[in-house]
This record gives sequence, structure tokens and C-alpha cells, in this order.
Amino acid sequence: MNRALIASLAFIVVLAATAAPASAEEGGGSFLLKNVTLHPVSGPKLDNASVLVVDGRIAEVGMKVAAPKTKLRVIDGKGLHVWPGMINSGTTVGLSEIGSIRETNDTGELGIFDPQLRPIVALNPESEYIPVVRANGITMAALLPAMPGGRRSDGANTQLIGGQISIAHLAGWTWEEMEVRRAGGMHLSYPAISAVSFDPATFSTRRGSAYPKAKQQHDLQVQELSGFFDDARAYWTAKKAGVAVKADLKFEAMIPVLDGKVPLVAFASHEREIKEAIEFAERQNVKLVLANVIKPRSALELIAKKKIPVILGRTQVGTDEEDDPYDEPYTLPARLNEAGVKFCFGTFDEQFARNLPYQASQGVPFGLPYDAALRSVTLSAAEIWGIDKDYGSIEAGKVADLVVTDGDLLEVKTDVKMLFIRGSEADLETKHTRLYKKYMARP
Repeated sequence: MNRALIASLAFIVVLAATAAPASAEEGGGSFLLKNVTLHPVSGPKLDNASVLVVDGRIAEVGMKVAAPKTKLRVIDGKGLHVWPGMINSGTTVGLSEIGSIRETNDTGELGIFDPQLRPIVALNPESEYIPVVRANGITMAALLPAMPGGRRSDGANTQLIGGQISIAHLAGWTWEEMEVRRAGGMHLSYPAISAVSFDPATFSTRRGSAYPKAKQQHDLQVQELSGFFDDARAYWTAKKAGVAVKADLKFEAMIPVLDGKVPLVAFASHEREIKEAIEFAERQNVKLVLANVIKPRSALELIAKKKIPVILGRTQVGTDEEDDPYDEPYTLPARLNEAGVKFCFGTFDEQFARNLPYQASQGVPFGLPYDAALRSVTLSAAEIWGIDKDYGSIEAGKVADLVVTDGDLLEVKTDVKMLFIRGSEADLETKHTRLYKKYMARP
């Protein structure tokens, strides 16, 4: 009986080893994809082109690419289009499953300052959201450690530094296989002056808090934030000087930010907090990326002047206030592009993460050039996260994250026919397709 059990376990291990998708270090699949319309993003569109992938990386791209003499899978993609995999630059996919069930959510850590938290280690590869997002042409995601915007009853932020932002592929057996960059940025919910409070008796929000009180609370949180940065810098300075200090995980996690190796990703939506976040980053001498920018107004000129990248949120939403122009959310990407600001998109949720391409394309009828929209979810996103050497476009030497479609990648009616992550073909079956097949076969 024991021998049979051992034999069964050995078979399972071998099967898992052969079935598991290859990691970046191990290499990936090899194939020749020919007769396709190629959209490299980094260059002009190529008709009747081919892509040669060897061990998970793009070996050659062009009109005349010959298959190597070794046995290789050849895919004839006549009539199909090939694009780089898209990057959702802000989501909780794989970290939150059912909002109303606390046990399935890993984005609600307690504490004002939690820079040591790494969402990648909590990523659930079996999440039902991941295949759905992947099947829409999204191959990579920036995982948020917390959702921005949480406030206490007095209007203050429930959390300032939520943790690190991890970059992950959307295919793999374990989080280690899915990991691209453990710390791509540091999540900051910059304090905002809010006159909205929470009434626990009615479970509703209400306006009417006095401005002086809201301003006082805001100033207190900014002071706490500055104090935390000062303490972290003192800790780092002492370590560099060889002073024996007690290890502190929070301060250790801040060192890459203070050293300029990891950007501070500040969630600041409106003009006042955007300007304050920029001033704060300059005082602290750290790299800054602005996220969830909604109404920059005069701060737009400052963002452009300082060359600060921006992660936009969902554009398919209503206006921020009832007196705003109806098209303000739709024209924002075009205004950023016209000002020369590098931007990308994040959905800042899990349930609508698959709609990333449509958030980008929403700006096209309102002045955003199509090429800029496509770049925002591919190469621009990779550049903002500092991974453009390997991702974001179809070029020789880059990792083969590819999407094969029957039409425009940013169009709702387009179907994804094949998807490759690190050169390995990913399964496009989702809960949606399983249920469709199930009920279509119902007697």
C-alpha cells in the first residue's frame, strides 16, 4: 500500500513538472508564428510578417524569417494580428475574490505605515479572475497591496503607505513562477482634505464637516508621513555609516525608495493633493509616479514640466462633480498626451480588470491618437515600471508575451485567439466559457 502511494505521488510530481509553465529563468516555449499582421508598438505595423520565439524570448521579427532546422512548432496566422501583451498597471486581481467574504480578500491590512508588505506572496494563482483577465489580452499586472481611498469617520486616510506594488505575469502554478518584479513601486495614499464623513448609525457618508477641522486632520497626516520618511532616512544613514541598529522591516523596505531604485506611487486625484504630492516627493528626493489622477487642472502643467509619469484609472465613468463637463474623464488621456506626459492605465480593482483595453480606447474618440492609446497599455506601462528592456513591445531579445487576435486589440468585438506568456501558450478557458459550454449542452 505504501509503495503504491509513493509511486502515485512520484507520478504526480513528474506530471506537474512537465505541465507547469516555464519561468523566466528556466526559459519558455519555442515556435514560429508566420503570415500575421504584426503590431510591434515600437515601430510601424508589418503585414505578412513572422515572429520567431526561442526558449521564451523573441529571436527574430520581420517579413522573411526562416524556421531553424531543428524541429519547431509552426503556426500559420493568416488573417490574424499579433500584439504585445497588455499590462494592467494597478489591480487587485488574484488578491481579492469575493468582496463580501473577508477570508477571500488580502488587501485590508491594518496600520498607517506598512511598506514591508508584498502583495505578490499573497497572489492566488487559482483565482477565477486571472483567466478572465488573461483571455482579454492582458499578460501582466501591477498588484496593489491596498485599495486607495479608505477613510475614517473623521475623513482621514485609514492607510498612508499600503505596501509595495508587485509586478506579476498572469500565468503560473505558484506566485514565484508568476513574479516579474517583487517591488515595482511603493504604494502611497496621499492625504487629501475631505469634508465627507462616515455615519456608523446609517452606514452612509455625509457632507458638512468644517473645513478647518478637515484641514487640521490633513496637516496632521502629512506631518506623520514626513516624520516616517525622516525616521526611515535616519535608519538608512545609520546603516550606511556602519552603526549597529536594530533591524526594522518597515525601514528596510523604504531604503530602495529613498535610494531612488523604486518609485513612490502616490495616489492623488485632484489638483491640491497632486501639487502637494509633487512637493513632498521633491522634499524627500524620491522618484514619483502619480496614480488615479482624475482632475489635475492647473497641476497638469506642473506634471508635464517635472516629467512625472501618470497611471490613469477607469475612463468609462461619470464626472467627478455634477457641474463638470460631461466629457472630462474621456478627454483626460488626450490632455495628458498633448502635454507630453507619459501615462498608462490601471483599473484599481479586480472585477473590471479585463476592461483595461477599453479604458484606453475610450479616449480615442475624444482626441487621443490611437497609437498613444495602444502604447499606454503596452510599452509606456513597461517604461513606467522600468521593465521595458524585456517587455512592452515585439522586438528581438524581449520576452515573448504575445497576443494573437482576429481584429483590433482595443475593440470590444475582437476575440483573442491565442496568448503566449514567456513563449508558452496560455489556456484561454475561463469560468465564463465553461458555463457557456455547460448550458449550451443542456438537454
